[in-house]
Amino acid sequence: MSNMGARVARVFRNFNLENRAHREISKSKPRVAPRHPTESSVPQPDTAEDIHLKNNPLLSMLKDVYVDSKDPVPQGEPVAVVKQVKQETERRLLKFSLPGDPYGICDITDVPKGKLSIVEALTALNNHKRMPKTWTLEKLAQEFSLDKKDAKALTEFFIPFDVKIIPPKLEETKRIKAS
Repeated sequence: MSNMGARVARVFRNFNLENRAHREISKSKPRVAPRHPTESSVPQPDTAEDIHLKNNPLLSMLKDVYVDSKDPVPQGEPVAVVKQVKQETERRLLKFSLPGDPYGICDITDVPKGKLSIVEALTALNNHKRMPKTWTLEKLAQEFSLDKKDAKALTEFFIPFDVKIIPPKLEETKRIKAS
């Protein structure tokens, strides 16, 4: 049936095609916008030579320019900022890492103080969750070289995955039986 529809559509599409084409060709063309003069039509001086010539007034002004740059002297910076910059440069060895090289991240051997790797963060969160009296915020901060506020934020805002298996209700619940 679709073959028949295509034939009918082709007949209508090709009907009087030649006359329609001649009619479109014989229509008056729209007027073309006027052309503006380009750089090639306007005579230009030879710029290639001008580029390589020395301009003495400009050279003398350039010789008068002197630039001297120095880093500003830190005045009255808070001790916390200096301590933080120093702390970021210090590094510590990893406490925990993944066994083997499953994800290609085992080449990491140390991290900056105040930072945790993913494995260490999950280990710290898991230890705190399982034994909160043993793994207090102070112990986490001491063990992983963190600030106390960072350890508090870690345990407060990040929760490790918790898989909960919901057991089925009593046998009284309705179940679909195979028929």
